[in-house]
Amino acid sequence: MKKLTVFTPTYNREQTLPKLYESLINQSNPGFCWLVVDDGSTDGTEQLVQNWQKQNKIEITYIKQKNAGKMQAHNTGVLNTKTQFFVCVDSDDFLRKDAIDKILLVLPEVEKREDLCGIVAYKGKSETEEIGNKFPAIAESSLEGLYDNGFKGDTTLVYKTGILKKYLFPKFENEKFIPEAFVYTQIDQKYKLKVLPEICTICEYLEDGLTKNKFRNFKNNAYGMSEYYNLRSKYTKKLKNRVKWVIGYICYALIAKRKWKFKNASRKFLYIVLFPFGLLLSLKRRRVK
Repeated sequence: MKKLTVFTPTYNREQTLPKLYESLINQSNPGFCWLVVDDGSTDGTEQLVQNWQKQNKIEITYIKQKNAGKMQAHNTGVLNTKTQFFVCVDSDDFLRKDAIDKILLVLPEVEKREDLCGIVAYKGKSETEEIGNKFPAIAESSLEGLYDNGFKGDTTLVYKTGILKKYLFPKFENEKFIPEAFVYTQIDQKYKLKVLPEICTICEYLEDGLTKNKFRNFKNNAYGMSEYYNLRSKYTKKLKNRVKWVIGYICYALIAKRKWKFKNASRKFLYIVLFPFGLLLSLKRRRVK
């Protein structure tokens, strides 16, 4: 019985998926399933994945849905996952040959402990170079705790599927994006991650990807972004971070024209003090094309 699902949300990534597929079929440990959620692609993605299913080199489940954005594709993936653990590998990323092996070796400890929700490992620019710096020398931590202790970079995250099913991404009318940390921040309040100081995922940022176009994406999904910043301001422990999140909340609440900005702000005093800064930021973000 396999314990791990590799989940890939994809939208018009016919050109990049083969590299990920090759990395999966060449894993040193085949003890995983691959779940692909196609978020309404209009290229040849469907035929491509169906051909791989016929090759039967690895177990592949393919689901196609109406375009709704990565976060709703993530929800679809979580709800259709049958294994105990879930790791998201984007369609423009790929895995090291021994990544599954490294993850599966750590899973038994995570499995038996209720206070651990999963594993955090590195993402890399290559198999030998992390994106960012090294993790602090700790065995387990919340995700935010790693960053509070000096880590800067991207991570590979393996979560217990049962926990993810309790923390699905919200859906807002006419919007398709909210940061992944919206879910991870909530999980952080109750659980810790086992730290695996190994590169598992190799990351390639595309010109049309979410990271490259983040500020335009934020502006176009302002309601969800205001929810995200409000959540982060509620839970962060450091004052300087709280200031940043409150300013962001004000900025995107103004862009979204939310009528209940004062009523629902998590930090009302800071909201009033920092309102001018949020207003200025909103004017700047509105000009992003």
